[in-house]
Amino acid sequence: MNRAVWGTPRAWTWRPSDYNGQFALDAAGLFDEFLGLIHKGGEASRVLDKDGTVLLEEPDDGTGGRLEVHRGALRQILLDSLPADTIKWGHRAAAVRPLGGGRHEVTFADGVTVETGLLVGADGAWSRIRPLLADVRPEYVGTSFIETYLFDGDTRHPAGAKAVGGGALFALAPGKGILAHREPGGVLHTYVALNKPQEWIAAIDFTDAGAATARGAEEFDGWAPELTALITDGETAPVPRTINALPIGHRWDRVPGVTLLGDAAHLMSPFAGEGANLAMYDGAELGKALAAHPDNVEAALTAYEEALFPRSAAAATEAARNHKLCFDDNAPHSLIDLFTNHEQAE
Repeated sequence: MNRAVWGTPRAWTWRPSDYNGQFALDAAGLFDEFLGLIHKGGEASRVLDKDGTVLLEEPDDGTGGRLEVHRGALRQILLDSLPADTIKWGHRAAAVRPLGGGRHEVTFADGVTVETGLLVGADGAWSRIRPLLADVRPEYVGTSFIETYLFDGDTRHPAGAKAVGGGALFALAPGKGILAHREPGGVLHTYVALNKPQEWIAAIDFTDAGAATARGAEEFDGWAPELTALITDGETAPVPRTINALPIGHRWDRVPGVTLLGDAAHLMSPFAGEGANLAMYDGAELGKALAAHPDNVEAALTAYEEALFPRSAAAATEAARNHKLCFDDNAPHSLIDLFTNHEQAE
């Protein structure tokens, strides 16, 4: 059977780190094309309190350590690098069963079935492939996002655009925050972050965009108007996103003919900025392992997973720590201390 990838399209913004995401692009021979996509100035970040006071500002230093690109553009150069018809769009795995000898049968939602000699579960947080390897599911970390976008920010939303600055904004207080980053074309991508039970966000009727926006904004009563405008001036329907993670350090025993990468392998909160980076790096490392063991898939998967487990555990530990610091009782100062200590260490 020809190699193929089955999936559904998605696109957001991505900050590829110089030690894994960028390495993966270089390994794919796409680094020069990637450089043409970067959002100049996007590495900048700032931390504000609820009154809009800038407590810490880190300008884009031009080193390229955390370049920002739009995922849609990145996705396109990746797709363009593949032979035609490599990816079979519109296929969602509904079930999978082992056939023995390292082979598996995957059934898709449309009833189509395929038999695999090597099955790589790159199917995200709620992976259908993961149960073949591990009896573990993502757990809610206690924080939910409400996502929206503002367009042509500098012209139509100047106060909010000024607050965001050239890159990422963290406006924080204990248990809550307004997070935003600037995307190309003056787009302001905003997340309301709230430490709430899942039942709280589930009770909001997001089919009523106005009421849902108002409910989120209520949690920031008394905050600086340029910050709350990033919520109330949202131009897309608000989207709820509960933040989930797999247990830190989880791993699985070797199962012939199947492995995982990306969120399917090591879902973590977004507070280390490593989810997509690790997915790219996982793919590159898996490819290298298979190339190094062309006649022994199991040796390749063993080598890949031996490196995968400690790498993902370290990133998940960092993500959990950063998540806690963003919204602890000392917020936003805990995050400022983290940034400051990191700079001093360098």
